[in-house]
Amino acid sequence: MATSNYSLKVNRELLDPGFESYRLSLDAIPTYGVELDAAVEEVKLKDTHYTLEHMRAFGMYNYLHLDPWYEDSVLFVDCKGRVLGLTVTLDTALGQPVEFYRITANSSQSEHRLCASLSLTSATWAALSDGAGRLYLLRTGKRGDSSHTKWEPLFSEDTGEPFTVLHSVSHVQEGVHTMEVLLLRIQKDPQEAKGSGYSVALEWITVANTAGHGPEKKYEVKKRRVLRGKSVPHYAAVEPLGKGLMVASEKPFAFTHVDGRPVEPPHPEPMEVEKTDPIYFWQQTEEDVTVCVRMPEGVTKEEVQFRLSADRIRLGVQGFPSILEGQLHSNVDPDASAWIIKDNKSLEVTLQKRSEGPLWSELVTGDKRGEYVMSDEQAALIHERLTFLTSEDLDGDPDGNKPPCNSQELEDCDGFPEDGSSLTHFDGESLEPTQVVNLGSHQYLFTVDVNPSEMPYFCLRHDVDALVWRPRPDQPSDMWEHVATFNALGYVQASKRDKKFATCAPNFSYASLGECLRRAFIYRQPAAVETVLFNRKQGRQVGQVAKQQVASLDSDEPILGFRATNERLYVLTSGRLFVLKICNQKELL
Repeated sequence: MATSNYSLKVNRELLDPGFESYRLSLDAIPTYGVELDAAVEEVKLKDTHYTLEHMRAFGMYNYLHLDPWYEDSVLFVDCKGRVLGLTVTLDTALGQPVEFYRITANSSQSEHRLCASLSLTSATWAALSDGAGRLYLLRTGKRGDSSHTKWEPLFSEDTGEPFTVLHSVSHVQEGVHTMEVLLLRIQKDPQEAKGSGYSVALEWITVANTAGHGPEKKYEVKKRRVLRGKSVPHYAAVEPLGKGLMVASEKPFAFTHVDGRPVEPPHPEPMEVEKTDPIYFWQQTEEDVTVCVRMPEGVTKEEVQFRLSADRIRLGVQGFPSILEGQLHSNVDPDASAWIIKDNKSLEVTLQKRSEGPLWSELVTGDKRGEYVMSDEQAALIHERLTFLTSEDLDGDPDGNKPPCNSQELEDCDGFPEDGSSLTHFDGESLEPTQVVNLGSHQYLFTVDVNPSEMPYFCLRHDVDALVWRPRPDQPSDMWEHVATFNALGYVQASKRDKKFATCAPNFSYASLGECLRRAFIYRQPAAVETVLFNRKQGRQVGQVAKQQVASLDSDEPILGFRATNERLYVLTSGRLFVLKICNQKELL
């Protein structure tokens, strides 16, 4: 299966170029808390966990889990190995977390143990790791019921090495119940001699019930697939029906093993590229574009077929296929454009640009059969602008009036990650990448569960904004859809040096940043103001204001978990669970 490079398509209607800034609001955020009878099960990194990837995977782990099937229900694991859950209906009457399951004591004694991790697979199933290498698949029943049914383990396996559960899904096809679980490990890699000595492994396990007629069907592993890479993925999720996998990471991943057998890397046959002469040549100035097309000798003007609109061109000879046809790089003025036949063997077309100034990178979008010819004046101008790069005189001011750029004066929020991240979709059958997006400087910000029947959404930095993207694996031609924007959040979050967590409400009404200790920042979407406000600089009335709020928690313990719903923000420390009422029912309507 061929891999195609894909570009994320920004919905310009969701951008606000006129956004000014967030206005600090001093409105108090109602905050409630629950004292935990046992501390949250925080596992400190060992001396052997010294790499940056260990810190990213386990040191920044979010210990709080949001149940997307049941609104305002959160779960976590405490130091006694208990899976506890809290469902909030009335903020002023918070009950104590309820125990659903208890991990056996043997698991907590492992020397190389990681933090326990939980993934809610469906409305009635969950995947749990004890942190010591054992995977549980638990039938939970309907978790939203007030009966608080104990979870029942129907599958348990000791995998041998500690891991965390990244994602899991459940689906039923032809009467067979199947669960897809994605595990993360950081393992010693003897082949990684020059680097840290570790590599990152993703294990995709498929567990299904066996055919049977009894009341209880046995669950067994049907397939194991292992991917390896050099960096902890920012995002990794299985498609709802288990037909594919999406991974966003700084370094690429590739499948290495299936059911214990090595995967042979593809060896594509070398392609012989036939070098062909260009069928047209083109030049441009700031005002127009000139195209010279080869034509059969003796062609008359009556045989020339030429059609030109503001954004498309079609050029050919009667009785022959079109020589040049397609979407122009930019709009032109058809009335001011013309063509002539030169020397009875070439056709010269002059296109008048609609907008003067910008140079075109290509004539017809996607057409590589032509050759761009640069004029002597353009070559001299480019040479002059680049002279300072090779000059012995360190002139950082090639434009004369502009001050030289000093990298030391840049703020942290002006920088971008040095490594080029990528977003890849893998086909579940061929295990080959089908779509690859070069994220470039689009920094990965956070993941959010919006619809439990879909893959998790993710948020990327785009210039200064933060854009939320919806994966659509069933639409290969448009696999990622831009669905929401948080204005200037990309710039704002980069300025928070102590930021540990980031998230947003499933309805995108607000985004929130959590620091390592105590503070949480809330950034609301622009909303209409009840009073008349004016911009003092521009003298115009302001119709909408985006509010920023800061919540300071009454705790000196590190923040371990951070989740948001449409109404509330949940913050977990080792000894307390805080509930912040962000929106009321009136605001949601």
